[in-house]
Amino acid sequence: MATKIRLQRHGRKGYAFYQIVIADSRAPRDGRFIERIGSYNPNTNPATVDLNFERALYWLQVGAQPTDTTRNILSREGVCLKKHLLEGVKKGAFDEAAAEEKFQAWLKNKQASVQAIKEKDSEAARAEAKARLEAEKEANKAKAEIVAKKKAELAAAEAAKQAEEAAAAAPAEEALNNSCDAKIKKRTFFNALFFYAFSTSYRIFLMRIIDQPDAIA
Repeated sequence: MATKIRLQRHGRKGYAFYQIVIADSRAPRDGRFIERIGSYNPNTNPATVDLNFERALYWLQVGAQPTDTTRNILSREGVCLKKHLLEGVKKGAFDEAAAEEKFQAWLKNKQASVQAIKEKDSEAARAEAKARLEAEKEANKAKAEIVAKKKAELAAAEAAKQAEEAAAAAPAEEALNNSCDAKIKKRTFFNALFFYAFSTSYRIFLMRIIDQPDAIA
């Protein structure tokens, strides 16, 4: 029976994830399978692979054919390299210790590469966040300037309105003050005149009482 290592789709539209399965090559893509050996989620960054390394290696060794996508996954996980090294051991190119040493060197290099990618992505994310924060600061600064300008314009308009109202009220106030001053002056004049007339009449009255005709003249 010809077997294939392929992906079986799960999830919803726009967010699909996959099971890595061993299936009969004649079976439907998402139909029955012989064994599940892992999962693949391309929605994360980087993509998440959960793989049973030993079972994937076994099926490769017994002739299961991976699809293009699963071949890439198995290569990234080192399964294809491990199969190649074991074939080299069988052919006598090197012993198992040398094969394991080569595999561990590859694995160490891969982990360093993955860590470098993660650090690069993290640095890019920090730079993006910093740029976004700076953009927000600039936007807030521009908004604050617009608000301050608007407030200044409103204050200037209010001051101009008050000045205009004060200028319009000044002539009326001045006329009222002048009218009050005239009334006060008139009242003062009549009071003085009345006092003078009263004092003169009183003097004459007193002179007549004490019978001083010369003083009256």
